[in-house]
Amino acid sequence: MIIGVPKEIKKDEYRVGLLPVGAELLTRDGHTVLLEKNAGLHSGFEDRQYTSVGAKTVETAAEIYDRADLIVKVKEPQPVEIARLRAGQVVFCYFHFASSRELTADCLKSGITAVAYETLEDAQHRLPLLTPMSEIAGRMSIQEGAKCLERPMGGRGVLLGGVPGVAPACVLILGGGIVGANAARMAAGLGADVIIMDINLDRLRHLSEMMPANVNTIFCDPHSVEHYAPCADLVIGAVLIPGGRAPVLVLRSLLSKMRPGSVIVDVSIDQGGCIETSRPTTHSDPVYVVDGVVHYGVTNIPGAVSRTSSLALCNATLPYVRQLAFMGAEAFAQRDPGHAAAINVADHKIVNQAVAAAFPDLPAGA
Repeated sequence: MIIGVPKEIKKDEYRVGLLPVGAELLTRDGHTVLLEKNAGLHSGFEDRQYTSVGAKTVETAAEIYDRADLIVKVKEPQPVEIARLRAGQVVFCYFHFASSRELTADCLKSGITAVAYETLEDAQHRLPLLTPMSEIAGRMSIQEGAKCLERPMGGRGVLLGGVPGVAPACVLILGGGIVGANAARMAAGLGADVIIMDINLDRLRHLSEMMPANVNTIFCDPHSVEHYAPCADLVIGAVLIPGGRAPVLVLRSLLSKMRPGSVIVDVSIDQGGCIETSRPTTHSDPVYVVDGVVHYGVTNIPGAVSRTSSLALCNATLPYVRQLAFMGAEAFAQRDPGHAAAINVADHKIVNQAVAAAFPDLPAGA
């Protein structure tokens, strides 16, 4: 099989979909690996590191899309890339279809098989390809939120951990999954007062046992959100419905009750966002203000730490890339239900239930 690795072109995206070690193992497996020139450069991997282990570099993305049977990348195809896709081609990356009807419709029209990192499950129904980026995004949400709280960024001018004699910031985290737990650890480590909310009582019990004393767990319901959000200096949106649209937990009407200069970091934005006033932003233009509240809505938070992120992501994805290359998408999906869950679009139809539920007017089928 010919495996193509294009350079990421989404704004402020610096990761790469395959490491040199991955190229070496795939070529040993008997496949051809095509790498667009300088695809790994922003993650610290030079072309010679790929070519020295058997990969071939090409000058343009067009050649990658023309020749490759399997495209391995990080973020969803951009419009210029979608125009190059062809029927029957397999694309393996983060799609987050539920956040974009346009992307979903365009991929359906192209006829590709879309294999999504974010919905692939392991035997324990965990999301092994989403987990490493969720860990990074959770930790970075606090790092970015702390920066946004500084006055030059439009924030309240609050230091997250406070100092002796001055109270620390209050951080409210909506969602106790991988993102939320990592955000809570980071915020607690910096000395903030942390509240983490979830609807799963077993998860809250687990978090209560493992978190330090400055983290409190609260059951998440509309009244709790309405009570605690106005007291928060920093709100982290960390809600996940695998493959589906994130539920909206903070309505615009609540913003007027929050402190001027408080900050919202909506990590759920790549699945539509859990804050009514959230919209996608970029690393080069990350924030905007609504009703006095600073909003951070970057859709590819881990892309800023591209070397760490590329290493963590490719450590997780490589075994599945090798399986796809060896088996093909159809046999890959038949291997087990967790593999089948990764197939979001095939044969011009949506085949993932959560994505189909987000767009009931688009063609769907088994």
